[in-house]
Amino acid sequence: MIRQLVLELGHRPASGREDFLVAPPNEAAVALIDSWPNWPDRIVALSGPEGSGKTHLAEVWRAASGAVTVTPAELDTAGIPALVARGNLILEDLGALAAEGERALFHLVNLVRAESASLLITSRVPLARLLLTLPDLVSRLRAVPQAELGPPDDALLTGILVKLFDDRQLRVTPQVVAYLASRMERSVAAARDIVAKLDRTSLSGKRPVTVPLAAEILGRD
Repeated sequence: MIRQLVLELGHRPASGREDFLVAPPNEAAVALIDSWPNWPDRIVALSGPEGSGKTHLAEVWRAASGAVTVTPAELDTAGIPALVARGNLILEDLGALAAEGERALFHLVNLVRAESASLLITSRVPLARLLLTLPDLVSRLRAVPQAELGPPDDALLTGILVKLFDDRQLRVTPQVVAYLASRMERSVAAARDIVAKLDRTSLSGKRPVTVPLAAEILGRD
């Protein structure tokens, strides 16, 4: 079960890998992962931009289900039976699937259902928006239940910043967090990049992380 964190601004110990910040932009995805093994289908999908939490949720499910992670490049029609025989599967970043891999994926989808395994697919865009050419595969994927992770709202972005600062043991004030959250790109990837830059600049210049330093970092991007 993924724990919902109640964050307080300020210093606290870094949370473990199984912790996940739950908010409206990702709660449907969290609920879908938490509902296994009572998924609505043998195959489900998570979609969302880079850094939105798809891989983290997939890792949480892998730990619970014993799933094996594969990439689109590893799909080969002849090897699908052996792959499914390994049990539950995670197929990461379906958007990277090459045209020649579509038939292997079609075979994988059919065999997962036939063998009563579970398959979690992740993609940066919803499956219906993938540029696939095999009609039967397109039809199968359109029927897959999926949850989308949206851009972080104010509460989630603030919580992410607090967690990232705490993970690096950086003490910051609520004013710094509020300043960043109101001006930065609204993505987890951007939050990670900004906190990393603040950490490096603070260390190299022996400067505390303040609003002026945050403004300086944002001005460079």
